[in-house]
Amino acid sequence: MTEGPPSTPPTSPSRPGRGDERGRSPKTLGPVSDLERHLPDEWWRTLFTSLYLKTDGDVVENEANTDRDVDLLIEVAGLSSEDRILDLCCGQGRHCLELARRGFENVVGLDRSRYLVRLARRRAKQAGLSVSFHEGDARRFRIRGEPFQCVAVLGNSFGYFDREEDDIAVLRSVLAALAPGGKVVLDLTDGDWMRENFERRTWEWIDPSHFVCRERSLSADRSRLVTREVITHADRGVLADQFYAERLYSPEQVLDLLGRVGFASVRRHGSVESFSDRDQDLGMMAHRLFFTAVAPPRPESRRSDGAPRDVTVLLGDPRLPDSVKREGAFAAEDLDTVSRLRDALGELKGYRFRYLDHHESLIADLAADPPPLVFNLCDEGFRNDAFLEAHVPSLLDLLGVPYTGAGPACLTLCYNKALVSAIASSLDIPVPAETYFDPTDHAATIPSAFPALVKPCYGDSSIGITVGAVVDSPTELVAYLETLRRELPGRPLLVQEYLTGSEYSVGVVGNPGIDVRVLPILEVDYSGLDPSLPPILGWESKWLPDSPYWTDIEYRQAKIDGDTRRRLADRSLTLFERLGCRDYARFDYRADASGEIKLLEVNPNPGWCWDGKLNLMAEMEGLTYADLLRLIIEAAEDRVASARLAQRSTAALVAGASTGARVVHPSPRP
Repeated sequence: MTEGPPSTPPTSPSRPGRGDERGRSPKTLGPVSDLERHLPDEWWRTLFTSLYLKTDGDVVENEANTDRDVDLLIEVAGLSSEDRILDLCCGQGRHCLELARRGFENVVGLDRSRYLVRLARRRAKQAGLSVSFHEGDARRFRIRGEPFQCVAVLGNSFGYFDREEDDIAVLRSVLAALAPGGKVVLDLTDGDWMRENFERRTWEWIDPSHFVCRERSLSADRSRLVTREVITHADRGVLADQFYAERLYSPEQVLDLLGRVGFASVRRHGSVESFSDRDQDLGMMAHRLFFTAVAPPRPESRRSDGAPRDVTVLLGDPRLPDSVKREGAFAAEDLDTVSRLRDALGELKGYRFRYLDHHESLIADLAADPPPLVFNLCDEGFRNDAFLEAHVPSLLDLLGVPYTGAGPACLTLCYNKALVSAIASSLDIPVPAETYFDPTDHAATIPSAFPALVKPCYGDSSIGITVGAVVDSPTELVAYLETLRRELPGRPLLVQEYLTGSEYSVGVVGNPGIDVRVLPILEVDYSGLDPSLPPILGWESKWLPDSPYWTDIEYRQAKIDGDTRRRLADRSLTLFERLGCRDYARFDYRADASGEIKLLEVNPNPGWCWDGKLNLMAEMEGLTYADLLRLIIEAAEDRVASARLAQRSTAALVAGASTGARVVHPSPRP
């Protein structure tokens, strides 16, 4: 039994131990002779759902256990109520909430499990407790604000990863988060004891309807304990057949790890024992070790003088033509948008901005004076060519300049709508039915279902999607295909199922595994549009101020139930990670006639303008335009800092391996 997992992604029926959203039973394997052979990579991404709290709740939802853990934490770390404390791998937040109940005012929890973080937030709200919970990866987290006086990793939440190097990365991230003199508190199973005393087979009723059977064995190298857990419902049968493993560290190995990372004054504080409400299997929560170590002084920060951080803003070139815009050039409203951007960025304290929009000299300007960070708002593309949008981050990568937003691979992939649909479909995310038309193919099969929506396979800013894009017959379809072939020669086209239900947009700011937020979901309100016009967000809605698509369509916060909201957020975050989005992105969905919500598009580096969807969603959360821009910049800064920390950790590990150096600290008596 453990708590505080790194992750909980959406369920999928293709992996052992998980049912699908329709409640079908998961695949089971029958008798297994070698548990380790069936252990999934990154098992922690699937294990920690509501079933985890059901099977392990007798220990990890046990108030007496939580009280004892917190008592010991306060004692060994010497905490005061003003200290800033991070509970890393906090799970459902039980230690955080107990600290808050005891008057600790600056408690933060971080966990990779979306399910448990949401539960922790709900519990904090219900109890009226002020605790900040974040979703993030323990190996590369970054939480803004003052350094922490204490980072606690409690409840045997250390040692989940396949490689010891990942555990070292966790400790390096902890060291980076601590103030000089701050303490890490590490609570993990005694590997030596567990190797000799683990129970090979157990089973127990966890309530009148559910029972769980567990098998355990040591890995081939005896470094990990592998567990198989089969959870069964008395009436519904097997609910989960899942495998997980945890590394077994001896006390001497823990001392060595902390020393290698750079901690000082490493101390062991005896053993910790948990108890079960059911007086049943304790698993890895039995016979645990409690360590503290101190963060040493570190070099003074380069920003200790309070100097502002320099950011270079890249924009489209107003001097050049732009085929996407109205009349093929920057118009007055485009220049006003840039002016509002400058005003909002001017409100941000702690930054100094310079602007580059002259593309003829752009490469030379960047090469001559590489900036510390680029705010890449050049969504027009290099020289205002949308097909060259990915060339801007490619150039920055070649120059070694960090920047906000997606990289070239993501932008190129998401520019192809057919590929995005294929990837989404492979992830069990519903997409509209569609037919692909190659530009040279004049004998393609005409779809039989109408109405249909015709649009370019490549493109953004709704180019090629106009009032005539919704067709009701083969004759209209052929006519619009010819129009697009004439206006956008050589470009493949898609004929999609026309969706007529509610339309939604999901905005994501941040980076999964570091810190991420899903903005309030936006719904498009077509009720004011002339019923004779097809309700779509096409080119007219973005570029023609005198069009009814500009004036008569409204946007509001979506009126949807909690399950739908969670499903849209989960799908968006899954796509964010799978497609390689970074820092911010927008995901558009629409329901079909039966109410099934399907993905329309993925927009990495979405519209950043003051009246765009992303800022409208930010306003629904009470954020200003300047707030949104700051969040995007900070997301990039955190991502870049996290990547650099990981690079330093890897370099240090390689250097240590090449010299064979190891640091051994004698263990004090308990």
